[in-house]
Amino acid sequence: MHSPAPGSLRAWWLASRPATWPASLAPVAVGTAVAAAEGRARAPLALACFAVAWLLQIGANFVNDYADCERGADANRLGPPRAAQSGWLTPKALRVGAAAVLLLAAALGLWLAWQGGPVILAAGALALLSAWAYTASPLRLGYRGLGDPLVFVFFGIAAVVGTHWVQAREFSVAAWFSALPVGLLAVAMLAVNNLRDREGDAASGKRTLAVRLSKTGARRYTAVLIVASYAALAPVVAAGGLFAALMPIITVPLTRRVLRRIMCAEGAALSAALPGVALLQLAFAAVLCIAWLVRG
Repeated sequence: MHSPAPGSLRAWWLASRPATWPASLAPVAVGTAVAAAEGRARAPLALACFAVAWLLQIGANFVNDYADCERGADANRLGPPRAAQSGWLTPKALRVGAAAVLLLAAALGLWLAWQGGPVILAAGALALLSAWAYTASPLRLGYRGLGDPLVFVFFGIAAVVGTHWVQAREFSVAAWFSALPVGLLAVAMLAVNNLRDREGDAASGKRTLAVRLSKTGARRYTAVLIVASYAALAPVVAAGGLFAALMPIITVPLTRRVLRRIMCAEGAALSAALPGVALLQLAFAAVLCIAWLVRG
């Protein structure tokens, strides 16, 4: 990959990490599909949910880029180069960019909160706080091994259920149960990233769950997350979604390839597993959405 010119649009594009976007967009799609199956989907609100989730993801990526650089956590990483560490963007520019993106997300979120009430306001405020505090001072939640539960909550439960709520204005068992596998796959993306960067994170004091576990333990944990995403479809049957629970099984061949790479690849080769997990999450969510829409 050719390095972008410092401060260029391509530098900002790479800093936004498009490969991570499925983690934020997939749950919104699933929440909207459940609402549509119930005859309650509202296109303007769904589009706003997509925009807010996307902006939160990009803002968090910018924060992560400059905060890890300032902490020295990127010095020995094996993944794709980061913008601040590579000199494409200054930490100050990324801080300003993160603030701008998150403020835009907040503005759209206020409109969603006006539509969805206090529940959406509270969820949005916590999501904004987590996007900033994940790697930035003073909390640095990711450095304390709290990234996995945060991702499960905000890229699983909150995103799916919140998207459904703002359109339907009531909680749905189907939305809650559909959020479980989506959240587990989002955590799996983070787990692969942390498995790849395990040694560099340990050297910089970043105590991710992968660092706390042995390398073998981190591999098994990541594999369990992916397998558990299929097991988590069982409760969907109780919500009247038998077809929705069965349809994602067609993604199993893709899962097998991803699992082989996770269990066998070493070092930088694990970077190739990340697009595989992202593709799996997209395929899984797409099939789940189609199943709910066909049922509806």
